[in-house]
Amino acid sequence: MRALRIDPDATVTDLNLPETDAQSAIREHVGSPEAVDQGVYHRRAVLHIHGNGRSFGLPQNLAAWALASAWRGMALYPLAGPIAITGRTESGEATALDDDPAQHVQGVAQTVRETMTEWRTRPPASNEAAIRELLAYAGLDIASSR
Repeated sequence: MRALRIDPDATVTDLNLPETDAQSAIREHVGSPEAVDQGVYHRRAVLHIHGNGRSFGLPQNLAAWALASAWRGMALYPLAGPIAITGRTESGEATALDDDPAQHVQGVAQTVRETMTEWRTRPPASNEAAIRELLAYAGLDIASSR
């Protein structure tokens, strides 16, 4: 089953999850042997998030946050650690990720990497300005791939 993983450094890795025990493989990929939360921000995709990532002090995942926020149309709570993304059936089950949401993942992650590189020489004026900038870019990435 096709899936993607976004790491906190905004790199994206292709995953091929087994059909029979996908949840076990997802737990391994997000580094959470116990709790994996599921975030539904897009009707055809599920973000599988380390259930204790923030409390364990895992690094913030800006690319996954920007993606989920753009899909939802508003700034969301922070996401931490590696995050796996699968497709979603109408009944809510995990399935192979479709091309459209996969393109969104790749585009937003690339934009976040480029923006963070640019911020090393031109830092944003404030945290609020950084949030607005990332959300604007992520929104453009998603709109341009529709």
